Amino acid sequence: MIKVTLKDGSVREAAPGTTISELAASISQGLARAAIAAKVNGKVKDLSYSLTEDASVEILTLDNEEGLEVMRHSASHLLAQAVKNLFPGTILGIGPAIANGFYYDFDSGHTFIPEDLEKIESEMKRLSKQEYPFQYQEISRKDALAYFQNKQEKYKVELINDLPEDARISMYTQGDFTDLCAGPHVPSTKFIKAFKLQSIAGAYWRGSEKNKMLQRIYGLAFAKSSDLEDYIFKLEEAKRRDHRKLGLDLDLFSLHDEGPGFPFFHPKGMVLRNTLEDFWRKEHQKRGYVEIKTPIILNQGLWEQSGHWDHYKENMYFTVIDDQRYCVKPMNCPGGMIMYRTKLRSYRDLPIRCGELGLVHRHELSGALHGLLRVRNFTQDDAHIFMLPSQIKEEIIGVINLVDYFYHVFGFEYHVELSTRPEKSMGSDADWEMATNALKEALDAKGMDYKINSGDGAFYGPKIDFHLKDCLGRTWQCGTIQLDFQMPEKFDLTYVGEDGEKHRPVMIHRVVYGSIERFIALLTEHYAGAFPLWLAPVQVRILPISDRHNAYAGKVQTLLKEQDIRIETDDRREKINYKIREVQTEKIPFALVVGDKEAEEGTVAVRRYGQQNTNTLKLQDFIDLMQEEIKSKKVIFEG
Repeated sequence: MIKVTLKDGSVREAAPGTTISELAASISQGLARAAIAAKVNGKVKDLSYSLTEDASVEILTLDNEEGLEVMRHSASHLLAQAVKNLFPGTILGIGPAIANGFYYDFDSGHTFIPEDLEKIESEMKRLSKQEYPFQYQEISRKDALAYFQNKQEKYKVELINDLPEDARISMYTQGDFTDLCAGPHVPSTKFIKAFKLQSIAGAYWRGSEKNKMLQRIYGLAFAKSSDLEDYIFKLEEAKRRDHRKLGLDLDLFSLHDEGPGFPFFHPKGMVLRNTLEDFWRKEHQKRGYVEIKTPIILNQGLWEQSGHWDHYKENMYFTVIDDQRYCVKPMNCPGGMIMYRTKLRSYRDLPIRCGELGLVHRHELSGALHGLLRVRNFTQDDAHIFMLPSQIKEEIIGVINLVDYFYHVFGFEYHVELSTRPEKSMGSDADWEMATNALKEALDAKGMDYKINSGDGAFYGPKIDFHLKDCLGRTWQCGTIQLDFQMPEKFDLTYVGEDGEKHRPVMIHRVVYGSIERFIALLTEHYAGAFPLWLAPVQVRILPISDRHNAYAGKVQTLLKEQDIRIETDDRREKINYKIREVQTEKIPFALVVGDKEAEEGTVAVRRYGQQNTNTLKLQDFIDLMQEEIKSKKVIFEG
């Protein structure tokens, strides 16, 4: 008998040759019906896989991500089968699972159009109901070549030719369709139920522009129809919230062919941006930060000294000044090093927390540009903290507290990842181990849950990344804390210790917003452009009912402006309902309707964005309401 250790730690005995399917049935019939695959010693296998020695086994169902990935991969095979049935002569490329779904690449004489997706999807549903089992077989490389050459599947032949001469080739068959595949797959097509074909795109074979452009069909697949419907709803909602569209609709910013990746901020966008920066400055001043500003252009020698030249030059812009090469900064840190070196530092001066809202430029490929989320110039809310080794843990905890406070104010949930040493890095193993352990100790001291992101640290040190979760459940990496023992060494930074000798400080790089531009994009989509009152570019619009009410509207505007409330008056000769609709369209938090009654009583008729009812308030009561909401940074709605 062999011993099988299950996920819960329990151990069962089984006869050698027992399949995963038989093992699941021995645990419970319910599990056997739900099982689609299993992890055996950490590797995902089909249910038909036979156990021959002691092993750890986790039965996978559609209730977990790994099970969903198996089903989505199987869905790509179902898509290929349907296309071959409907469009004979189509040559197959590859078809993997991807996040939330799958795709398959095809070389077809037929040009697929959106209307074809409905036909293909219907055929997939028909095939699914046939409950074809996914049957695994393994044959020699020679036999596999003969099989796919006979089927005139040239791309499969190419893939097989890349494999060693003695390789055993695995294939899967469902019904009359066979594909080259390493697997694993669900037991049968009946497990592929909640799916929808989504779009068509072009894709070069094997990702090389030297090869032929194939047609790629994307699809979604989930465990249940309700999950699929929920995801489709979120996709539609994401389109409605797209910051690129809202940026234009709300007159916040624009992007132009004259400067791809270089955004233009409009007056209302600048109000939003300046409000975020003012909040940043105020909160940093409270926590003992000083603000600096360093040049955008610095000579090449500085970037060679910092290590950026060796690790980042392909993403940098250059210019020549006085016959010397200069670089447009992609990061703020080297300038911060120079600032630290301007005078002799004592241990009594540390920690020094230097903040900088620094404009940086990075060369991104044109295909990667995406609104404000991926641009070529952006403002990082950087800070560099120079400290004693004994202050590391306390300072990291201080930054974590600051980041937590910021994200709470904006109504974001987040999760944390600890990224460790990448393959391309500088510094000793001892320094990296010390830095990584320091970050772990700070996270553990805060009692924070985090996952290890192996090999994704900065080239000069490990980092803690904060991934925001928006109201649609999407995650975005924004804040980061990077512990660095390398830069102080590179720039020979020192302080005079209690012993009168020079010592090397430790440094933290950190951002909270990440970049102002990206954070504005996230806020715009999170709130669907309906910003909380304290952030709204226009907080109030006054709507006089007719010309004779303009005088009172002017009085109200003056009083509100004296309270630093951002206000406009719409005194056009338009119907009041039309004006109210415009306020709603522009997502202004408050509309104040003023007519005879309001002028006589010193009141305003208040209409809040997103609400149908109107409340009449004394002007001072409305001012008090506004001030309290602005002060508390209250989030009333999220779009």
